[in-house]
Amino acid sequence: MTETRTYAERRFTSEDGLDLYARDYAGADGQARLPVIAIHGLTRNSADFHGIATLLAQSGRRVLAVDVRGRGRSDRAPDPMTYQPATYAKDVLALLAQTGIERAVFLGTSMGGLITMAVAALRSRVIAAAILNDIGPEVDKAGLARIAAYTGQPVDTPTWEAAAAYVEKTNGVAFPHYGPDEWAAFARRVFREGTEGTPVLDYDPDISVPIREAGDKALVPNLWPMFGRLAKGRPTLLVRGETSDLLSADIAAKMRKRAPRMDYVEVPGIGHAPMLDEPAARAAIFEFLSDVP
Repeated sequence: MTETRTYAERRFTSEDGLDLYARDYAGADGQARLPVIAIHGLTRNSADFHGIATLLAQSGRRVLAVDVRGRGRSDRAPDPMTYQPATYAKDVLALLAQTGIERAVFLGTSMGGLITMAVAALRSRVIAAAILNDIGPEVDKAGLARIAAYTGQPVDTPTWEAAAAYVEKTNGVAFPHYGPDEWAAFARRVFREGTEGTPVLDYDPDISVPIREAGDKALVPNLWPMFGRLAKGRPTLLVRGETSDLLSADIAAKMRKRAPRMDYVEVPGIGHAPMLDEPAARAAIFEFLSDVP
C-alpha cells in the first residue's frame, strides 16, 4: 500500500544546527485559515499524519507535519540528552520562525502533545488552538512502561513481512481490528529501507537515553501547570482512545474537570493512540476546527 504524495518536502534548521524535516501540505484555495502544526509520538514520524493532513489541506488549512529530531528524515542529534520535549519545542518554534508562521493550530499525538504543552510554556501566543491526541499532563505508568520497554531496542526484521509482524506485536493491543494490509501499511510508516535493503526502524535508538537516565521519574511527569496554561483561554480538544493504556479514563476525567470548556471525544475500540482517520476522531476534529479561524 503506497501513499499518494500530496505534500512538499521542507527543510529547516534547529537552534543547535540540525537539519530538520517537515511535510508541507498546501491548503486548498479559498478563505485563508490558520495552518496546522502536526507533531508525532515518541518513535514515529510525520507519515502518521498523512491521512488527516490531506483532509485538512483539502479543507483549506496548510499542514506542516514535522519529523522531530532523531526521527524520519530529520538529523540524528549528536547529544542524545537533547531528545527531550523542551528541545523539541524549540525546534518547532524554529520551524515557525523560518516559515513566517505567527500563529497556528497545534495537533500533537502522544509525545507531540507534550511538545505542544512545552511550546505553550515557552511562547503561548503562537498556539491559537490545540488538539491533544491521547496524551495528558500525567500518564498511566503501565502504558509508558510498555512503550519504554521496546523503544530503542534492536529488532530483527530482515523482510517487510517481519517488519509488519513487529508493529503488530508492539501495537496490536491498540488496533485489534487491523488486518494484514493495515499492518503492512503501518510498517511502511515506522520502518525505512536500510543500506542493505532490509527494513530498519526510522528513528535514532538513542531517543531512549533520556528515558533511561530519568529512571522512575520518567514514569510520573507532572505537567499540570503546562496543561493549565495550554487549555486556558484557547480552544482545546482532547482525543482519547477508548482502551488507551497511556491516557487512562481517570486522567482524562481530571483534565476535563481542570478545563471544563475543553472539547472531548473518545474513539471506540482504539488504544494508544488513535491514527485520527477513525470516523469519530475525524468528525470531532473537523467540528472543533469549524470554530477556529
